[in-house]
Amino acid sequence: MDLLRDAELAAAFDHASGTYDHMTSTSPGYYAHLVRSARRLGLPGRGAGLSLLDLGCGTGTSTAALLQAAPLATVTGVDASAGMLARARGKTWPERVSFVHAPVERMDEVEARGPYDAVFAAYLLRNVADPDAVLRDVHRLLRPGGRLAVHEYSLSGRATHRLLWAAVMKGFVRPWARLHGDAALYAHLHRSVLDFDTADAFTDRLYRAGFAAVRRLPLPGWQTGITHTFVAARP
Repeated sequence: MDLLRDAELAAAFDHASGTYDHMTSTSPGYYAHLVRSARRLGLPGRGAGLSLLDLGCGTGTSTAALLQAAPLATVTGVDASAGMLARARGKTWPERVSFVHAPVERMDEVEARGPYDAVFAAYLLRNVADPDAVLRDVHRLLRPGGRLAVHEYSLSGRATHRLLWAAVMKGFVRPWARLHGDAALYAHLHRSVLDFDTADAFTDRLYRAGFAAVRRLPLPGWQTGITHTFVAARP
């Protein structure tokens, strides 16, 4: 199948939004790993006075992880799926948290709120048509010295990690998705991981986008070698 893109992908997430949190909650360590990646931004002072951007915030789970790492920060979440954002907005947040409905390729309102001290992007970059363009935009949205953390499925390149990912998807996730009428979305998510950069290639992509001090950090448990935190800075 072809990968879903743009409005087609947003519509698929709209349809899945009602069950998405339940689905991700079954993945061991899902939220804890997001918190770990957010903390790897190394934000000072519990985020007091900082402006943070959560790109591809979905139902707000990554936003909550950011607040665990920086509870005093001002956070803007942005997502292309109205259905996912409706779930996010329906949760309880401090007044410093707000959400914007926009694709990451067209973020005029988001840019007007910037520049940002840090950007968090979880499970996003592999799902956009032009990740290089999005990373260049992120670079522009950050203050000089601002930090980026990308939490993403980015396989190590070892065959065992590809096989484990395929086993998880085919043995549990995709049958569950078919039961809930979301087969096309989760088929896309399955393939998007296999087609995306290896961890080495994504590290190189960040440097090409102008970022410095790029670090690739593993995550524990079954996702070791499958999911990584990439931390970088705008010079």
